[in-house]
Amino acid sequence: MTGNTVWIREDIAGLIGDGDPFDYFSKLEGKVFRALEFRRTYAVELGEKRYFVKHHRGSSVGEILKNLLQLRLPVISAENEIQAIKKLGASGIAVPVIAAYGRRGLLPHAIESFIVTEDVGTQENLEDLTRNWADKAPPFAEKIALLQHVASISARMHNIGICHRDFYLCHFLVQGWGENPLTLIDLHRALVKARLGRRWIIKDIAGLYFSAMGIGLGEKDLLRFIGMYTGKPLRDALKEDAGFWRQVEQRALKMKLKHG
Repeated sequence: MTGNTVWIREDIAGLIGDGDPFDYFSKLEGKVFRALEFRRTYAVELGEKRYFVKHHRGSSVGEILKNLLQLRLPVISAENEIQAIKKLGASGIAVPVIAAYGRRGLLPHAIESFIVTEDVGTQENLEDLTRNWADKAPPFAEKIALLQHVASISARMHNIGICHRDFYLCHFLVQGWGENPLTLIDLHRALVKARLGRRWIIKDIAGLYFSAMGIGLGEKDLLRFIGMYTGKPLRDALKEDAGFWRQVEQRALKMKLKHG
């Protein structure tokens, strides 16, 4: 999505009418979940449905330069999230359903954009669900099933060239125990490439490991995850990918020291 682009699903378009969709979505009032200088996320009622709107207003030149100097990719629009949701959804990973999006402007600091997604229907996430696991272990079958689902989502996401960049337990919404019990959210910083470099995969898996450090997973659980994620016999995974998993652990421990 480049240049000036607007796509609005028919049922939403009927509510907006002939007005400017950028102005319409930027002025909607609802429950605000995040309000930053250049991005606001809020829930609104349109018709009889609940939606989430993310409205971006570019970024400051200083912030863009700061990110680039720190070798970080600045987030200047909703484009990352739109591309990631489309690609993940096409691969069978449960993600929020897009109802509308738009982008206008050319200069990075002046791009205005929005994305509107359907409400997933739950706000319970894996961080909430596993919060008391260290004190009260879950049923074994439930734990193994969740490990399998998280490992499967992780592997498929990386195999199709997407790095979440905020890959924590809190960004898996729990939908129950159907075929796709977990919905992956908060993809505004996602990196979408034809093929991911190793450092991006390490970043994601280390973030996931860091977020799961306090929930009571044992060594066997971590080994199970490695086997599930790689799809290899565990002995082969540990031998062939030893350097990768060592780097994952080192990065996760650095995050633990930094954030406590």
